[in-house]
Amino acid sequence: MLRRYAWLVGLPLTLGLAWLLWVAAPVGFAPGVAAPPVPDATSALAQPLPRFLLQLLVVLAAAKFAGALMRRIGQPAVIGEMLAGIVLGPSLLGWAWPGLHAAVFPADGLGAFKLVSQLGVLVFMFAAGAEFELSRLRGQRRLALVVGHAGIALPFLLGLLLAWPLAAAYAPAGTDFIAFALFLGVALSVTAFPVLLRIIEERGYRGLPVATLAIACAAVSDASAWAILGAVVAWTQSQGPGHLLLNLGLSAALAWALLGPLRARLTRQGEHASPPAAMVGLILMALACALVTELIGLHLLFGAFLAGLAVSGSPALRDIVTQRIEPFAVVVLLPLFFASTGLATRVDLLSGSEWLLCLGLTGVATLGKLGGTVLAARWCGVVPADAWRLGILMNTRGLMELIVLSLGYELGLIDQRLYAILVLVAIITTVLTGPLLGWLDRSAGRTQSAAT
Repeated sequence: MLRRYAWLVGLPLTLGLAWLLWVAAPVGFAPGVAAPPVPDATSALAQPLPRFLLQLLVVLAAAKFAGALMRRIGQPAVIGEMLAGIVLGPSLLGWAWPGLHAAVFPADGLGAFKLVSQLGVLVFMFAAGAEFELSRLRGQRRLALVVGHAGIALPFLLGLLLAWPLAAAYAPAGTDFIAFALFLGVALSVTAFPVLLRIIEERGYRGLPVATLAIACAAVSDASAWAILGAVVAWTQSQGPGHLLLNLGLSAALAWALLGPLRARLTRQGEHASPPAAMVGLILMALACALVTELIGLHLLFGAFLAGLAVSGSPALRDIVTQRIEPFAVVVLLPLFFASTGLATRVDLLSGSEWLLCLGLTGVATLGKLGGTVLAARWCGVVPADAWRLGILMNTRGLMELIVLSLGYELGLIDQRLYAILVLVAIITTVLTGPLLGWLDRSAGRTQSAAT
């Protein structure tokens, strides 16, 4: 074998090198031509691709470490990933080590980073839409409609009322007050539907009536909140009444096509689709819908969400989304969005009174969401313990809230300080979910033991 290797590999290479030296000998090796300087690590990292790879490495490592740390203390991993984004931002890393922060996350070197993070949010919204199984509403549509909308109505009203004193200080110049007020109402009303699903799984609630009701109410709540937000975005992006009506008409036509004929066809034919081909087709559909909604003046996230809703009727296609497409977005792409959010979250700019405002908004958001849900659930005959569990679960905001806030900040509806305050509200209300459920379960267990 060695002899064969020598003849088949060594001999051709030796002859080739000998020929090259023989041909180059009369010409020489061009002495005097300076060799290009060997780049050092600093100059290499100034190039877009190495810098993006370094950003990706730092963000993923920090997100996974923080997520594992949160799991150890009984919190969802997404909380750690959200906090990791803030830690890597200018408020902490930029304050403690400004040179390192400027080298890894320079202000003029975040273009690719932000684009990829938006792709992660797009895929996540597509998966979130696919997880909206409307079949979960069967048998309890009226209850889910009443409780889910009550969980929106009260915090939405409180947001509208708070907009009046907050607009002067936190609405950017030229912002329409109606758009600012509606956005603040939506920001206080949203529920983190995917995070709620994971909390239900982690706490062993799957299969319980309260879990089924919570999922149905969250589906109704988030679908309604996103519809309101879509109207706010269309209002903000329009250039007059005619343009607004055109945008809304095109959006309604797209929603009808996706949720009507296309959803029915995918439900019928999805079971027979080949997984590899179906995965490519689903990704193309999500991208196409996102592009259409972006072009007609609605944000691309709405198109991705509507595409997911069109898929939700087919269990086979839904499994492809949740098992093959969503994991890559959750593991690789979403941490980039959290880091992008952290880079825009300047908690170091908040004054003492604004920290008090943060606590006040957290209380108002919790009172509105939890109080409205519990009141409606009790009025509809849900037992007290399950009504409180339902309210606590609906108060989970998490990633959905961050997406809503990023959209509002991108559209110029809120300034940097209110953005940071509302990001903290989203994190605090999500962190409170686990301890409150634990306390409620222990309290209900003690009550049941005393009764027996």
